[in-house]
Amino acid sequence: MTPHRRTWLRYSLSTALLCLGLAGQGVQAQTTQKVVDIPSRPGITQRFVYISPAAPRAAVILLAGGHGGLQISASGAYTWGAGNFLVRTRQQFADAGLAVAVIDAPSDRQSPPFLSGFRQTPEHTSDVRAVIAWLKQQAPVPVWLVGTSRGTQSAAYVATELSPAAGGPDGLVLTATILTDNTGRAVPKMPLEKLTIPVLVVHHTQDGCKHCAFSDMPLLMTPLAKTPKAELIALSGGQSQGDPCEAKAYHGFNGLEAEAVGKISNWVLTH
Repeated sequence: MTPHRRTWLRYSLSTALLCLGLAGQGVQAQTTQKVVDIPSRPGITQRFVYISPAAPRAAVILLAGGHGGLQISASGAYTWGAGNFLVRTRQQFADAGLAVAVIDAPSDRQSPPFLSGFRQTPEHTSDVRAVIAWLKQQAPVPVWLVGTSRGTQSAAYVATELSPAAGGPDGLVLTATILTDNTGRAVPKMPLEKLTIPVLVVHHTQDGCKHCAFSDMPLLMTPLAKTPKAELIALSGGQSQGDPCEAKAYHGFNGLEAEAVGKISNWVLTH
């Protein structure tokens, strides 16, 4: 990293060192959490929370759903979205041996509509590519994009726009995927046949969100069948509370967090 680039990095005032047990192992592992800002476009910075074990085996960029405006503070607090499936399970991914980046909306999208209407743009691609590059500077491991709900539109778009050779991800995970959409392009409408990376799809069989009905899953898996490696993991059970499109419903894998993160982490580490 050049001295000029270092000057753009701003870390949080506090760094939390957390001693946590690795999932499924009887040992203690230390993870470091900090807030990072990096330049992603001229005059624009991208903020994310970075959590990592000492020797990560892979890295994941977690893309929350909804409008995506987490409004992360310098201390790592979330103004919005703390209950989102990927945000609330971030430490579990780190416990599994993965470096984790929970990304916010960029500095020029820190007010409504945040990422709404922005997820499928070249600017968003540049922001995510900058985070991928930063993670690879920290550890020479594969970097995966993991999106949930509206975050799948970000993850899939970036993956179809950027090959690994062009700074794109090494793998893609889609959870509670947007399968149909009246206001934008749903994931199955993207050029998924361009993908050359492994793709994992995780979906709840009882997802009640109208854009994510499990009965529409063939819309996604049929084009993904043309890619080198794609797999669907269907989950069931858990609890559903409130709005069927929100994080405490089946849509957000409520009550299935450990199972979902475990299956995702294992798949990432073995593909």
